[in-house]
Amino acid sequence: MKLNLNIQPLSSWIKTSSEPLVISGPCSAETEEQLVATAHLLAQTGKISALRAGIWKPRTRPGEFEGIGSIGLEWLKRAKAETGLPTAVEVATAKHVEEALAAGVDILWVGARSTANPFTVQEIADALKGVDVPVMVKNPVNPDLSLWVGALERINNTGITKLAAIHRGFSSYEKSAFRNEPMWDVAISLKTLAPELPIINDPSHITGNRDLIGYVSQKALDLDMQGLMIESHIDPSVAWTDAKQQVTPAALADIIDHLALRKPEVKNSEVNDKLAELRNQIDKIDDLVIQKIAERMQIAEKIGQYKKDNNITILQVGRWDEILQKRTTYGKALKLSGEFTEKLLELVHSESIRRQTEVMNAEASQGQAEKLTHA
Repeated sequence: MKLNLNIQPLSSWIKTSSEPLVISGPCSAETEEQLVATAHLLAQTGKISALRAGIWKPRTRPGEFEGIGSIGLEWLKRAKAETGLPTAVEVATAKHVEEALAAGVDILWVGARSTANPFTVQEIADALKGVDVPVMVKNPVNPDLSLWVGALERINNTGITKLAAIHRGFSSYEKSAFRNEPMWDVAISLKTLAPELPIINDPSHITGNRDLIGYVSQKALDLDMQGLMIESHIDPSVAWTDAKQQVTPAALADIIDHLALRKPEVKNSEVNDKLAELRNQIDKIDDLVIQKIAERMQIAEKIGQYKKDNNITILQVGRWDEILQKRTTYGKALKLSGEFTEKLLELVHSESIRRQTEVMNAEASQGQAEKLTHA
């Protein structure tokens, strides 16, 4: 299934002075001097397409710095006038939209917390009716593709055709090196649903750590994302919010200079022929894998029938632990990661249980159907 979005290409509403597209600026506009000075240094790199700054900051707890407020829009005006950089801010209410547009902000984005609430998104969408302005939608806090898609559709349905998604990672209880887990598969799923939709990666919020920004940026570009949103501050050590994930304009330029730019397609017949040959091999193997899984499920159904005939429970934890241990060990020997093998086995095991459950319940379901027929 493909999303039916009516959108314009990215190149129609934002100009890139260099590749890749980079939107940058401080996490929060703190003072006029801080914002304008940062903007000038970013503009001097020649690598920035738009200046971002947080004006209204949704915070987890009251009492924390919640943004400088509407006065920051005047600072953005000055930064734009002096550097020529288009400006971008996050909006979370209809009032934010109205004030940002009145101040001449060029690009709006919907934050992760707002995307998670359809009521909030609809309020923002209603405020955008009849307006021709680019809007970017961050993924929701939790890995819910439907919420992300729904927010994009709500904005698009109001007539906004200059539309993009921002991949900023997802909240997770598991501890890792990242502030927010990238969960690249969710972003890839969105790209599959809407190939024409630009996706911009936000490595600052994914990593929460400036030392990892280059690594995540490279991976995002290798996955054919169309740009990056990276937080930059004239002096990150004294930043009022998210100091650890911001970089100086000079450090940002260095990160961009070290990114390898690759293309999704090439016009080299020899390269394309070799890729086609290798992909053909993968297709054949995939067909065999699916065939073998289907055969496995047929055996699972037979096991389900045998368990039913002998009053044996479907789930036998000891057997599952044995499968998991043996197969993950075997997978590692074949250079497959333990995480991949475990996830694959869990999917296969889940389907096997579903098939056995159907066998177990077949007779009961048939009996209920017969009772309804004779009722």
